[in-house]
Amino acid sequence: MNLETEVLVIGAGAAGLMCAATAAARGRRVMVIDHAKQAGRKILISGGGRCNFTNLYVEPANYLCSNPHFVKSALAQYTQWDFIDLVVRHNIPYHERDHGQLFCDDSAKDIVRMLLDECDRGQVQLRLRTEIESVSRLEGGFVVATSIGRIQSQSLVVATGGLSMPKLGATPYGYKLAQQFGLKLRPTRAGLVPFTLQPEEKQHFEPLSGISLTANVAARRGPAFTEQLLITHRGLSGPCVLQASNYREPGEGVTIDLLPSVDLTEALAQARERHPKRQLSTWLSEHLPGRLADTLIAYHGWPNQPLGQLNRATLTDIPEQLNRWQLKPGGDEGYRTAEVTLGGVDTDELSSKTMECKTVPGLYFVGEVMDVTGWLGGFNFQWAWASGHVAGLHA
Repeated sequence: MNLETEVLVIGAGAAGLMCAATAAARGRRVMVIDHAKQAGRKILISGGGRCNFTNLYVEPANYLCSNPHFVKSALAQYTQWDFIDLVVRHNIPYHERDHGQLFCDDSAKDIVRMLLDECDRGQVQLRLRTEIESVSRLEGGFVVATSIGRIQSQSLVVATGGLSMPKLGATPYGYKLAQQFGLKLRPTRAGLVPFTLQPEEKQHFEPLSGISLTANVAARRGPAFTEQLLITHRGLSGPCVLQASNYREPGEGVTIDLLPSVDLTEALAQARERHPKRQLSTWLSEHLPGRLADTLIAYHGWPNQPLGQLNRATLTDIPEQLNRWQLKPGGDEGYRTAEVTLGGVDTDELSSKTMECKTVPGLYFVGEVMDVTGWLGGFNFQWAWASGHVAGLHA
């Protein structure tokens, strides 16, 4: 079977559906194909099933990209307020959480339904369970051989996502297609991902799985993030860890402040003066979960003595280790649990205003497949909406 369309979008995720709806609203004939059996699968599981669909405070500084200026145009052309307006027009109730994060009140299904309704309005053809066999460039367009036949299109949009969460069907197909057309790729690795611990640390902290506290975590090259830290049976997770993981290169350590609101040098000095007979474990448990306090005393080898009897070395080491803990993770949990993929199609190959490939007219890349990664908190979805929208205006 031979099919024809004006715009063919590969990938029925956030960026692909947004691009399709935008192009169709211009009067373009659009088809979306995906190998999955369901559209928007990553949207559906995001935010605990309620989809953190954008953030009130989106700035270019919230994104990692080899060219930090690349994201500015798309984010300015389609802002968080534009997407919020779309959500409101579809009568989807939502609420704000910490740090400007916006979530659906009811279900992430509302966002997928909204995108599909927008596609339906433009008569977008959606073909799921469709495998791609080959892609060829012809004069004036492309031919994609698929399991449902040959599809000829004027424009081809690659919205295949990254490598994170392979259980949802993530594949490297978008990168292979970019390479087929001679485009450069930036090295890929897991982003927004929990840390695993070295065997020695794991032995101490694994029994504390489930304990959480507010902490500050920073990689050597990135900003510090103060949010919840969660101890797991494999290592460390929680928002502050996931955020810092984007900036940590493999093999590097991180700095952790377990009590970011407490200057322990001063607090310890005051406690010794006022309560010299108080045990170290008792005092630490006033600031940290009790089991964590006991574990840290054993891990660092501090004597559990009355505060007034602690020697100078211990008094110096406690603030150093708790406010400036230098931890070298064993690694991370990889794409299995990563929320995003760092790296991808080099943005130097693309127009920042249209997402079109500079060397292959009519070929566009949107969303996570390119070398743009946002912070945790709705920023990656906003990039999907923005990049998909601007591509849809030109494809």
